[in-house]
Amino acid sequence: MAIVVRLDVMLALRKVRSKELAAHLGITEANVSLLKSGKVKGVRFDTLERICEFLQCQPGDPLEYVPEAEGAQRD
Repeated sequence: MAIVVRLDVMLALRKVRSKELAAHLGITEANVSLLKSGKVKGVRFDTLERICEFLQCQPGDPLEYVPEAEGAQRD
């Protein structure tokens, strides 16, 4: 996938635990774990907004675009 979730990096940089973020977002720690692992199909803008508010970051900070390797592109 070309979009890489860097939420775990952002949490580490801010010295914040997943439990604290989950409480702020009003979701379970399991759902934060799914977000961190990139196993979700999408993120609602209001959730992304609340993540950025809590971590004091920009929307692009917890997400990164990494182009797929030339030979590994999908047809």
